[in-house]
Amino acid sequence: MKDFEVTEKTAKGQSSRPPIDYKWIALSVTTIGALMSAIDGTIVTLALPDMMQKLHAGLAEMIWVIMAYILMSTVLLLAIGRIADMFGRVRLYNLGFVVFTVGSALCGLSQNAPQLILARLVQGSGAALMMVNSTAIISEVFPPNERGRALGINGVTWAIGGIVGPLLGGLILSMASWRWIFYINVPIGIAGSLWGYIALKEVGERKKGERFDAPGAAFFSLGLLALLLALNMGIQQSWTSPAVLALFVAFALFLVLFIHRERRAPNPVLDFSLFENRVYNFSVLSAMLQSLAMFAVNFLIVFYFQAVRGFNPLKAAMLLMPLSIVTVVIGPLSGIMADRMGARIPATTGLLLQVLSLLWFIFTLSPDTSYSTIVVGLLLLGVGGGLFWAPNTRAAMNGAARARLGIASATLATLRQTGMVTSFALALAVAANSLPKEAMMNLFVGTNIALGSGPMRDFIVGIHHAFIVSTVVCLIAAGFSLVRGSDVRKAA
Repeated sequence: MKDFEVTEKTAKGQSSRPPIDYKWIALSVTTIGALMSAIDGTIVTLALPDMMQKLHAGLAEMIWVIMAYILMSTVLLLAIGRIADMFGRVRLYNLGFVVFTVGSALCGLSQNAPQLILARLVQGSGAALMMVNSTAIISEVFPPNERGRALGINGVTWAIGGIVGPLLGGLILSMASWRWIFYINVPIGIAGSLWGYIALKEVGERKKGERFDAPGAAFFSLGLLALLLALNMGIQQSWTSPAVLALFVAFALFLVLFIHRERRAPNPVLDFSLFENRVYNFSVLSAMLQSLAMFAVNFLIVFYFQAVRGFNPLKAAMLLMPLSIVTVVIGPLSGIMADRMGARIPATTGLLLQVLSLLWFIFTLSPDTSYSTIVVGLLLLGVGGGLFWAPNTRAAMNGAARARLGIASATLATLRQTGMVTSFALALAVAANSLPKEAMMNLFVGTNIALGSGPMRDFIVGIHHAFIVSTVVCLIAAGFSLVRGSDVRKAA
């Protein structure tokens, strides 16, 4: 693999670093978008029972209200990253703000479940446009030795969403219709869109004469769509059903076609030279494995609060706040640490702390575990996540050439999102194996359920088994993080 190498100049060889004040303006715009998306995710989950009742919808339709957003915000990432590198990251980010706002308004106006699912597809498309380009924009305007701090500030918005979301969602649902959880995005989205169009500007020059590889993008998106559908259908039906097996085969086929196409295309969607950089390669692998290991943990703890302890979804979300609070504190600090010493120490330490939190839950979680004991595990989980995210993202983006920041961000986001969705499927699979199917589906959409002593005991055992798997995966991620190599850079 190549040694760490990155250029901070344009194709013409001239530095295009913007004035120092502009980088903070760019960070403010991208942070507003991230915060809106983070809050939206929590509020929508809380509102599912009310939506199901008011729209006269079934459990399967409510699952698709969640899955439609996840599908679109995952399968489009790679194509968007490539287009952003060709035509400009700012214009696609601003477009994402507009699309997300329009999608939110359409969600609020939906009169039935199919309309809501379609509107969530629109909303997810806007989220994908913002997700890819926010990280690329931040990496483009901040020098390498300041990216950790900037990404830490931007990443903290997801933890803030975990705090604000339940509070705002509970307030809205207690005073108004579920439609207002979407309508509230509209004024924020309008303000953010206007601020983006006024304040943001393209930095650097795009390469001329490159073409978009539509077949490659189609193969990748169709393959990833087949995988996500297989995971979703496997949860609801059976992992050995003909439809699920056919989708897994389709995923493998499209993946082979994608790799074959990309190795021969003159302007590939995915630049495989990115993976020749050891720092980028191992940072991306660490991110994917960390998402695969840890995303299920949050869901299983929420399920534990609801199914075992009998708390409603709002209270369950509120009980997770120690995790979000400590992440808000640690996130920016870890970014500053990474700017000074590189990603290896803080990111690897964060992963090992998350391993420790998993072991804590394995040995202490029972039907009558005290909340103070659970908080210890949540704090370890939050500190670990805060230490990992910003340094790891900084290392990945510093390992990419400036002209490829869009596709570098898209690849990182795609693998991270895929890990999250797979981890989410794992969480529901654990619930499905230890709970009656109807109880599991109700648990997913936030409806209160009551377990007897037998199913409760089986559910706890299932959670322990899932946490053991997560521990192993997280340890592998820590290994990749440790051996990634040095990524300490000075300002260009």
